[in-house]
Amino acid sequence: MKKILSFFAVFTFLLSYAQIDNIADGESITFRIHYGILNAGTANLTAKKTTYMGAPHLYVKGTGQTTGAVKAFFKVEDLYESFINTDTGLPSFYVRNVREGSYRQHFETVFNHDNHTLILTDKKTPANGSKVLKSIKGVQDMLSCFYYLRSKGTGELKVGTVINMNVWIDDEMFPFQLKVTGNEDLKTKFGTINCLKIIPSVKSGRVFKEKEGVTMWVTNDANHIPMLLKAELAVGSLKASIDDLKNVKYPLKYLK
Repeated sequence: MKKILSFFAVFTFLLSYAQIDNIADGESITFRIHYGILNAGTANLTAKKTTYMGAPHLYVKGTGQTTGAVKAFFKVEDLYESFINTDTGLPSFYVRNVREGSYRQHFETVFNHDNHTLILTDKKTPANGSKVLKSIKGVQDMLSCFYYLRSKGTGELKVGTVINMNVWIDDEMFPFQLKVTGNEDLKTKFGTINCLKIIPSVKSGRVFKEKEGVTMWVTNDANHIPMLLKAELAVGSLKASIDDLKNVKYPLKYLK
């Protein structure tokens, strides 16, 4: 399930800041996860307006869990949280708390964008304490980058766009490159909707079958909601499809 939420982390613009004003208070997006022919689990993203450290923020929570037969032999309960400054589009505080089979990890990160540092705390092993690390201007976390992308106008995300970025994932920085390769009319459970086709470049090897083994389709409108994601893994394939939408700010325009 960590891989599903990690895929969303490729979506960010590093070179500028942007206000986040197109996310409705109480928005919820749910995805159905398939591993090969198996119904493997669900992932959910929610957003609420709040105040953090005296400034307006968006509190975003991402959860992921296995279901059915998959849960019987590999139980996943993942929680990700991010407080995003709505004036800058940058994260202030980020939590990754995951339980995947026998694997456990719990990190908390405080971002200081003024001096390009962050404070990483290992909550799973308190004896490790906290450490201050160097960061990069405009860095995003796994959740904030997704909402930062969605804050961009339709003219800033179009066919032919190529974007380089750095995203804080788990406990280290990762570089990505994103390519908007086209637009397609995508069939969903709600109807057919025009989407942008986006391919992030990722490192091949243990997880991904190929360097560009991930493809994502997002609505070609002011929402930029992900509707479908496909990934060719080193072992098998993974698909996440839209399953439920609530409190989206702009009405979706389905094709007749």
